[in-house]
Amino acid sequence: MTSPPRRAPKAGIDPDPGKSWLRRAWPLVRAHRALLITSLVLSFIGLIVQVQIPDLVRIGIDDALVARTESLSRYVWLIAILAVAQGVINFFARLYLLRTAYEMEYDLRNTVFGHLMRMSYGFYDRVQSGELMSRATSDIRAVQMYLAFGPSILVQCTIAVIAFGLMVSINAPLAVVAMATMPLIAFLGVRMRKAIFPVSWLIQSRLAGVATVVDENIQGVRIVKAFAAEQRQISALSAAADRVRWAYTTDARIRSRWMPVMDNLSRVGLALVLLVGGLMVLGGDATIGTIVAFNSYVLMLQPPFRMLGMIIMMGQRAAASAQRIYEILDTKADISEPSEPAAPPPRGAIRFEDVRFAYPDGTIGLDGLTLDISPGETVALVGATGSGKSTVGRLAARFYDADAGRVLLDGQDVRDYRLATLRDRVGIVPDEPFLFSVSLHENIAFGRPGAGRDEVEAAALAAGADEFIRDLPDGYDTVVGERGYTLSGGQRQRVAIARALLVNPPVLILDDATSAVDVRVEHEIHSSLRGLMEGRTTVVVAHRLATIGLADRVVLIEDGRVVADGAHADLLANSPRYASVLAAQEVSA
Repeated sequence: MTSPPRRAPKAGIDPDPGKSWLRRAWPLVRAHRALLITSLVLSFIGLIVQVQIPDLVRIGIDDALVARTESLSRYVWLIAILAVAQGVINFFARLYLLRTAYEMEYDLRNTVFGHLMRMSYGFYDRVQSGELMSRATSDIRAVQMYLAFGPSILVQCTIAVIAFGLMVSINAPLAVVAMATMPLIAFLGVRMRKAIFPVSWLIQSRLAGVATVVDENIQGVRIVKAFAAEQRQISALSAAADRVRWAYTTDARIRSRWMPVMDNLSRVGLALVLLVGGLMVLGGDATIGTIVAFNSYVLMLQPPFRMLGMIIMMGQRAAASAQRIYEILDTKADISEPSEPAAPPPRGAIRFEDVRFAYPDGTIGLDGLTLDISPGETVALVGATGSGKSTVGRLAARFYDADAGRVLLDGQDVRDYRLATLRDRVGIVPDEPFLFSVSLHENIAFGRPGAGRDEVEAAALAAGADEFIRDLPDGYDTVVGERGYTLSGGQRQRVAIARALLVNPPVLILDDATSAVDVRVEHEIHSSLRGLMEGRTTVVVAHRLATIGLADRVVLIEDGRVVADGAHADLLANSPRYASVLAAQEVSA
């Protein structure tokens, strides 16, 4: 699938789990510090301009309206100029701040997604996709908001310091009165922070639960409808949504307990200014302009107080989200790259030496399997469901690592090859092929994005897919629906075979790859595959006699071990177990 060149993220997350979440996120901030600092400096300048306006109003009232010693128009023009200047400064400050936020988000998303792409099959066996989607979307946004907007809010809160400095220079006693409620606001902020943190974690966790239900039901909508289970699944979503609602209600209850008090404490300061300031004016210790200016300053202090509560809540949500993201990033891949990779395998000889393997849920895949496959040989794996046939291919391509024993490719342990090298040479066509929501050309060329149309068509022809593709309205440019569900199961399998053949791997593993096609189409595919299999090591997970007929030799697997090995005719004549397994499969087919 063709994609535009990707710009690598400038920074990621500090890998040390012993550090606080903010220290671990610091590389993201440091990588974009130029934009962030520029935005913060401009915001600070804008604040300085802003606090000058009430002082000009004070001087204008006292000099132009009360004393009549100055022209009022002079102050009007000065205030207008400062207002325009503040608007321009704030525009650029906001622009650079948003650029910083989106740059951080880009880096964080790429870091998380890149880590997810490096994780092995076992990780996805354990973790729900909806949980991953939640952490890769809403959790990242919560962290990004705090890292970018948190410093900006703190700078905005410095207006209180600047305004207090100006108020002290104008009238120190009245300034102390105006700021009298600040210590109480700080105390309430700390109390609210402790109360909100566990609820923030719970909200993010339960949102992930809702995402899981939605994701599974969208992906499995055909199964839901097939069993008329719509109402039952709606009830499941309703139950998950109720848990989210309870968490949000608890969060709202905490906010409603603390936020009104914090918001209105600044208004108490305004009332105190009007009371004490009015008495001072009556006593001749202050001017009317001073009262008006202080009134503006107190009103100016209200947003920082509200933002103080906001940044506390943002911080708690970000801390909870960061821990959920770090849980993913701190999870090591089960499959690791070798420190000194071996040279690419040229021939395709496969050997399993007493291999034992169990899936993450404890299911036994292989239990002492020993098997040799010569270069260029075609081997059919036969066995009952759950016998371990598919596991052979998954270990050969190193989707999982064996728990015991060794899997060798050309005499070298598969763990000694680079993963990209190994999987470029061991191609797998699964029994449930996945197609992307792009054109059929791009789906077939997924392993070789630069392949030309002629090469794609040749692979499709070999896989028996060319005919039905040409019958589609846009041919190879037809965009398939999500997961390829606009095509039949057999058509998807043929596209998946074409995708593997285009890469032309020395080892090809067909994991029951023609199970969804009819006998006639299967015969056509097999006719094409016979020529393509010459000189190529091929492992076929087989259920049908026609598929077994492709093989030079047949291996019967039972309970993760080889119990019979030889030509089809010989096994049919000499192995009752083989005959019974084959008969059962033919009946089920």
